[in-house]
Amino acid sequence: MKLRVVRRQPAAGVRLGGALHPVLERVYAARGVRSAAELDTSLERLLPVRTLEGIESAAELLLRHRSTGRVLVVGDFDADGATSCALLLRALRAFGFAAVDFLVPNRFEFGYGLTPPIVTLAASRAPTLIVTVDNGISSHAGVAAARERGIDVLITDHHLPGGQLPDANVIVNPNLTGSRFGSRALAGVGVAFYVVAALQRRLAEAGLAAPPAGQWLDLVALGTIADVVPLDVNNRVLVAQGMRRIRAGRCVSGLKALLEIAGRSASALTAADLAFGAAPRLNAAGRLDDMSIGVQCLITDDPQSARRLAARLDELNEERRSIEARMQQEALAAVRRLLDTGPGALERSGVCLFDASWHQGVVGLVASRVKDRVRRPVIAFAPADAATLRGSARSLAGLHIRDMLESIATRHPGLLSRFGGHAMAAGLTLERAKLDVFARAFDEEAARWVRDAPPADTVETDGELALEELALGTAQALREGGPWGQSFPEPSFDGVFGIRNARIVNERHLKMWVEPPRSGRAFDAIAFNHIEPDADFRPPAGAAHLVYRLDVNEYQSERRLQLLIDHVLPTGG
Repeated sequence: MKLRVVRRQPAAGVRLGGALHPVLERVYAARGVRSAAELDTSLERLLPVRTLEGIESAAELLLRHRSTGRVLVVGDFDADGATSCALLLRALRAFGFAAVDFLVPNRFEFGYGLTPPIVTLAASRAPTLIVTVDNGISSHAGVAAARERGIDVLITDHHLPGGQLPDANVIVNPNLTGSRFGSRALAGVGVAFYVVAALQRRLAEAGLAAPPAGQWLDLVALGTIADVVPLDVNNRVLVAQGMRRIRAGRCVSGLKALLEIAGRSASALTAADLAFGAAPRLNAAGRLDDMSIGVQCLITDDPQSARRLAARLDELNEERRSIEARMQQEALAAVRRLLDTGPGALERSGVCLFDASWHQGVVGLVASRVKDRVRRPVIAFAPADAATLRGSARSLAGLHIRDMLESIATRHPGLLSRFGGHAMAAGLTLERAKLDVFARAFDEEAARWVRDAPPADTVETDGELALEELALGTAQALREGGPWGQSFPEPSFDGVFGIRNARIVNERHLKMWVEPPRSGRAFDAIAFNHIEPDADFRPPAGAAHLVYRLDVNEYQSERRLQLLIDHVLPTGG
């Protein structure tokens, strides 16, 4: 697919004032920022805790189990779930709860959510209250099983609910129908933070000592960035405040250890360091082994234990990368005809991929990589058992993948065993024998959505930079202007450059010098993961239309400007 560059247009007449770098001011205006007040990420800007429905009832329910009850936190097996679990464990223990424990379902044995088998396992620990974090909104049978055993249930979740809600004692979820809370974009860890903040306030009102919830905002920042939820104003406050704590060295030992082993500087932290340094290593535990390792890493206060657990997570991440590389190569080989524009090309609006050898913990990453390549919604499936498949779906802007699955379930009753998720990502379970029927239904549903979606062949940028703006100072201003993330994208730019000395490094990356026309200046540039395995690739020469980001490359205490190349396009594209 030939990509087209579309430049974001800053709103005319926006003046944010202060000492903002002019490029940063332009970038903010192109993201809908209209006043300097919108850039304020102080805690005072956070939406009031009491405005989240169910929050007071949640605090009241927790308080009833503080002195004599046994609270069991049931988490999810991704980074959002792990940080949510760690946050609640740390808070409840700091708030003087008599007995607090956690349980993370092993995805390969139990699947997702509070299922009846998980309740049976949980019951062996004799909890009086189960608190779900980052899951539970679709766990009707599991909640019923817990209530039948006399166990209270508090659901804290952010996933989209179905037509009916589980019969929990209390549900806190900003995406419930009719919710008036000002941010539906909270991650699971953001919901958990609001519950903790409400509980802390109730304890303080009762004259009981309780540390401020803000001390755990480092975990909130990590979980929010890792879950790729939209960075609306409220989430930007949560992430900015958490990153501020991390930079100041006030973060949990496990997060510090994860950043160290990833080679990321805590003192100069960016959201990208969390997204591509800490989060993948934490996620690797849930993908390949047991997320309990990740939770333990985040709840220990012993630096030595934290480093040991982080090292294990790093090993798992290396294993994950190896598995993913093989699966990605197989998946791209299977869809190469989708990229073909010839008369024999396949036409698919939605792509389903399956291989009996694939690992169910890694299919989400493969779906994401293939989606980026084919620019269509993709679902990758792996065997759960002899008769069942588990799929992970990834989508594009304007194509709400969870709603697409719900529409398929409505049009084809009994086709899907279960599903859930968000606009951009979802999970599902499917009988293996129904894969072909589902693939056709998914393609048909995607075709209906594509008609009203933004064009899939476009790449948005913030336009062209003048030669004097290609500078270290610009890169530093953009770095400090974050946090950047979903729906508040990191600034990228485009322009025509001459390419010199392009070469392949570490088999996958393209290193080069790039020169603006007639400038006499050349800039260090690199395109990470630009080369497909086994591809017949020749380094480019001459002129190319580049889509790039500015980065501060620090090496041996020297800081230099580097261009991170996202796309190398022909000069006519």
